[in-house]
Amino acid sequence: MKTVLTQSKRIVVKVGSSLVTNQGEGLDTHAITNWAKQIATLRESGCEVVLVSSGAIAEGMQRLGWKQRPSAVHELQAAAAVGQMGLVQVYESCFREHGLRAAQVLLTHADLADRERYLNARSTLRTLLNLNVIPIINENDTVVTDEIKFGDNDTLGALVANLIEADALIILTDQAGLYTADPRKNPDATLVSLAQAGDEKLEAMAGGAGSHIGRGGMLTKILAAKRAARSGAHTVIASGHEPDVLPRLMRGTSIGTLLEAQTPSLAARKQWLADHLQVCGKIVLDAGAERALRVEGKSLLPIGVTEVSGEFERGAVVAILNANGQDIARGLINYSANEARRIARRPSHEIETILGYVDESELIHRDNLVLL
Repeated sequence: MKTVLTQSKRIVVKVGSSLVTNQGEGLDTHAITNWAKQIATLRESGCEVVLVSSGAIAEGMQRLGWKQRPSAVHELQAAAAVGQMGLVQVYESCFREHGLRAAQVLLTHADLADRERYLNARSTLRTLLNLNVIPIINENDTVVTDEIKFGDNDTLGALVANLIEADALIILTDQAGLYTADPRKNPDATLVSLAQAGDEKLEAMAGGAGSHIGRGGMLTKILAAKRAARSGAHTVIASGHEPDVLPRLMRGTSIGTLLEAQTPSLAARKQWLADHLQVCGKIVLDAGAERALRVEGKSLLPIGVTEVSGEFERGAVVAILNANGQDIARGLINYSANEARRIARRPSHEIETILGYVDESELIHRDNLVLL
């Protein structure tokens, strides 16, 4: 950690619901005050910090007197609306004690899936950091539906790390880190101190749902580390109960699990493509086209496409699958779904004859394509 985190100048810190709300008993003001103090210490050392905080729904449940997380979407949205008020008030007052200003930023995955909104969010966060403001990010649970049911702030933290090109993502949880097995069930489980982000063995070690308060689990954190690594960000999974965990980590102290990013940073456009959670359609390739993309680094030509599914327009982001159905890439397509179906399995020189015009000879240019 000494060589990785001590050189980090911009980090994303994600704090889970169980930590923020003391296992659902209400906002833990003492804990939030402590994290504000730690973040203030990092700011004094010149480190830029973005905070991704869960807890709105859990706090709303507590304020409304609900003992169990509801399943109805409208009730979840109501709880988020009530809880977000208290969450932001506590954070703002805690940071003010250290002479820092905070800003609330509510995002949905759709905000990062749309190119224009992605760039707007990126510019806003960078401006806030330049103004020495601490952005506090949460998912906009009052308006989303599928994200409440399937989403998690571990993923959001990784997306934000990609968005602002952070050096590191620190995920604070109620666990000490990643273990070789569930330590609550296996007494022989040992802590994994260092591993490579994206290692498939890690996913086998993790698994299982999170607490009754939050929706995450160790698996979502492993997958978040894999996503963050696409832009070169390292990930640390550590206990939020550890004293002065953030300053100690940034000084190089080994705490929790460090998942190192091994791949070089992707260009900003390709980060955005790789992080597209909602695609408009799917393109299935034959073995030759897959080899051209993976091995030779070429563009995708229509002759290598065996199937087109979904409805989309030119310029949409589509998922690219191999013959086995494996999701291997994302790309900005040059033709609509209907046009793509008509020119699939045909050589590029026939495009004009089939469609009556030719825009590009490639279905997806290599500059608008990223391998997963």
